[in-house]
Amino acid sequence: MKRIKHSKVKNTGLIFELLVRQVASDTMNNQSSTSLKVIKKHFKAGTELSKELKLYRTVSTEKFKTENKAEKFVDAVVRARKDINEAQLRRDKYNLIKDLKSNFNINDFFKSRVNNYKLQASTYKLFEFAEADDPKEYVDSKFTLVEHVQNQPNIKKMGTLISEHKDIRILASKMVVDKFNDKYSTLNKEQKRILREYINNVTNSVKLKKYVLSETKHLQETIKSLKSSVPSKVVRIKLNEVSNLLKEFGKKHIVEDKDVLTMLRYYELISELKKVGNK
Repeated sequence: MKRIKHSKVKNTGLIFELLVRQVASDTMNNQSSTSLKVIKKHFKAGTELSKELKLYRTVSTEKFKTENKAEKFVDAVVRARKDINEAQLRRDKYNLIKDLKSNFNINDFFKSRVNNYKLQASTYKLFEFAEADDPKEYVDSKFTLVEHVQNQPNIKKMGTLISEHKDIRILASKMVVDKFNDKYSTLNKEQKRILREYINNVTNSVKLKKYVLSETKHLQETIKSLKSSVPSKVVRIKLNEVSNLLKEFGKKHIVEDKDVLTMLRYYELISELKKVGNK
């Protein structure tokens, strides 16, 4: 009896999600998207990869009111997975992984944070389960899926990115970018830069943390240099407290949404300090 090991590089659902997020990042930066080319090449309709991806996405989006229906649904998905041509699927995954290694830093690619990681891993384990594998682990993985399917809120089903018409994708992307620019047009260049970094690297927690750590040090140095221009002793004391908070801020392991908001406020503070110094 052996354990069912989860493999990120063979998890079709996980790979597709990371590729789609990268497409969104490229779109926001008006860049040609290598990820989109990879998706179009490997997830074309009718391929074994697209069939397996459909099962991953079905597990992720479907919901049922009762545990009995949820369990029967999971069993049906597992049976459908067995109908896929395993030999062809392995070849397809081999070629996909080969392309990923050619176009991305594979270690950084899979370090990205995924909110539904446990669900993706459990789905993979169920799909890869064999009679000689650990029954307990199979049951644990199945329970994760059943619980998710039963409790999942009602979500409007979405077609895959590759099924959307090109003009619709372009128009939707342009609307998102325009709306973003309109909403945040009053931000200064430092605030826009950290928002851009957050959007680009929201799935890459390592790179985002490195950037935030660098900016934290820069903020500390800037506040220290501007502090002497502040006439109020009370404000200078408060600025010392801010510097101490920034030291703790730089020690965080994971950058959250609220941390980005805090950074925006620090930049606003620096803008105000510069105005004081110019008076």
